Amino acid sequence: MTKSKGKIKLSTWMIIASALGIICGLLFGKSMGNIKFLGDIFLRLMQMSVVFLVMGAITEAIGSLDMHDIGKLGGKTIALFVASTLFASFVGVILSLIIKPGVGVTGVEGAAFTGTLPEGNPLNLLVNFFPKNIVESMSTGSILQIIVFSIFLGLALSMLKGNSSAQAVFGFIKDFNVIIMQIVKIVMNFAPIGIFALVAALTGTSGVNMLMALGKFLIALTVGCIAVLLLMVGIVSAYGRLNPYRLLKKLNNTIIVAITTTSSAVSLPVQMEDSELRIGVSRRVSRLVNPLGMNLNSHGLAITVAVACITVAQFFGIEMNFTNYIMIGVMSTLATFANLAVPGGALVTMAIGFSMTGLPLEGVAIMAGVDWFAGIIRTLLNVVDDVLIAVIVAISENELDRDIFNSDESPKAETAA
Repeated sequence: MTKSKGKIKLSTWMIIASALGIICGLLFGKSMGNIKFLGDIFLRLMQMSVVFLVMGAITEAIGSLDMHDIGKLGGKTIALFVASTLFASFVGVILSLIIKPGVGVTGVEGAAFTGTLPEGNPLNLLVNFFPKNIVESMSTGSILQIIVFSIFLGLALSMLKGNSSAQAVFGFIKDFNVIIMQIVKIVMNFAPIGIFALVAALTGTSGVNMLMALGKFLIALTVGCIAVLLLMVGIVSAYGRLNPYRLLKKLNNTIIVAITTTSSAVSLPVQMEDSELRIGVSRRVSRLVNPLGMNLNSHGLAITVAVACITVAQFFGIEMNFTNYIMIGVMSTLATFANLAVPGGALVTMAIGFSMTGLPLEGVAIMAGVDWFAGIIRTLLNVVDDVLIAVIVAISENELDRDIFNSDESPKAETAA
């Protein structure tokens, strides 16, 4: 849904739809189950393009990298992205097990889980990450195997940048992604209807218990994001021998824009300006790490997906073991690599995470009502941690200007737009 003056945003419609669904569910009870089919249609439409969406987004992101130019710097950056996002995911898993946001909800057995959670020997699970037939993986919706293939496809296209045939394929993928993204936007326009139907049906069955689960979900997410943010600030400050208070103060513009816009894309120019003109990160590092981080480094989204997966599992009474929790942490990380700049993109990423872990997609509707609130804290962590990773890379490359960092005034320079 395109933003325009005077038009209500999609996120607002989703909040309204969730509120109306809760009210109607409480008023009319189990009879609201009769409209659940509308929500089921919406969930099927969300699943419809997931395979192409994930494959296209990851292939384009990896394929657009210039391996010859970024070399060691790019490898170091991506390694930090993966390690820190994986850490954030497991923070979400641990907090979910402590706070237990979905525990105590009764009356939802009718929507019980019928899928299959990944289980078995960890080494066998690792082997199953890799596809033996990508067409079979696509037909069965094996998202994890599709991600692995997409990474290899993106790497191959990146290495063949001088090959005209490879560039033609890459151009086709980029154009195809535009079409798939448009399909997602069309489907998301029906999100308020689907969310209303699913929330009304769930609330009619579970009553006010669902509201308690949503509140605890937000608490777990907020605590997780704040914990990871403070840990990252502490790590960066210790590694670079920087004043943590000054570091946070230098990030106040980025923090304000992230909170008020809940958009990583809108925050990017401000991130780069804070990185270069206020903290002292070199242009070479800042202009590689920050734009790349917008697509490949989403700590807040990783925590959101991890907490959402365990909340939904608890909500529907799905028993999980240690291996399942490990898989949720890993898959929450992988799901963020297909980070989508579309309205309701976090919900689509959640759907990808649920598909990867075998959890019921009805969970998307449960989370939709509070996604705008979740987006505030999620975006804050996403964008601030991009800058912090840039600082780590700059320190490791001896490209942090400490005079700028220690200065109370930003030097006169061209805006890092």
